[in-house]
Amino acid sequence: MTEIETKNGDILVYGLAANETVRCMAAITTNTIAEAATRHKTSATATAALGRTMTGALLLGASLKELDRLTVQIIGDGPIGGISAESNAKGEVRGYVRNPNAESPFNEKGKLDVRGIVGNGMFYVMREAGFEIGFRPEPYQGSVPIVSGEIAEDFAYYLTTSEQIPSGVLLGVHVRGDKDSGGMIVTAAGGVMIQMMPGADEKTIGEIEHAITNTTQSVTDMIHNGASAEYLIRAALGTIEFSILEKRNVRFTCQCSHERAVSMVGALDTAEIQSMLSEDKGAVITCHFCNETYIIDEAMLGKVFRERSSI
Repeated sequence: MTEIETKNGDILVYGLAANETVRCMAAITTNTIAEAATRHKTSATATAALGRTMTGALLLGASLKELDRLTVQIIGDGPIGGISAESNAKGEVRGYVRNPNAESPFNEKGKLDVRGIVGNGMFYVMREAGFEIGFRPEPYQGSVPIVSGEIAEDFAYYLTTSEQIPSGVLLGVHVRGDKDSGGMIVTAAGGVMIQMMPGADEKTIGEIEHAITNTTQSVTDMIHNGASAEYLIRAALGTIEFSILEKRNVRFTCQCSHERAVSMVGALDTAEIQSMLSEDKGAVITCHFCNETYIIDEAMLGKVFRERSSI
């Protein structure tokens, strides 16, 4: 097992149980989701939806190989429009929502109504191998209808239906109002995912189903009370023994840069670049995933135009 020290308090653990017939992974993502919420200025309910999706993407990507990437997209007819999250084998994750202001009254349980802002639609997963070194074979893509909109159940349904891996998934994000700023802050976020592999017997499956169904505390309550990622796995597995194979830091990371922004503009046709030069005297590019804005001034844009024109 690789031992690490967490840098922002967020961590992902991955392990096996029941004679390696069960995969188990859990993550504490409080600070990572807080950064995403700050970057995108999301409402409380949109923060919960984005945070659950990003945490789920991390858990689903826990067994990714070093250069692989996983993308989760939820496209619904609710006011949030859509949610996207990407994760890799390094514990890096990024994500955004189409409408960060989407909000809904509390549901019948007095909790944030994520289902209400997601609505009905489709749940997509794409796995890409060797993405970071430019080796891009045909990616694996799977999709299922949204069955819940609460997101954890949708991850479980996707795994069971599209990848034929019966799974239990618990995800949570807790936010509260901040009196000082007048906004809100993320106080707890995380999740656990249990996957039944070939060879898992009925007794094991029954024990896990019973443990998950009868968990007395929510994921966020456990995190508020100081639970570790290992504790989340223990709560989901009940008395079944497990071993942790790997731990990794979790953090919000985006691959965008000023150089990539210039490259994107350089890929446009010369007429568009010339229009930017004559009308705007430059260009402004904003990354969807992290909300970072890059300014390409007139001199740089002129250079891009000349290089594009010479092709």
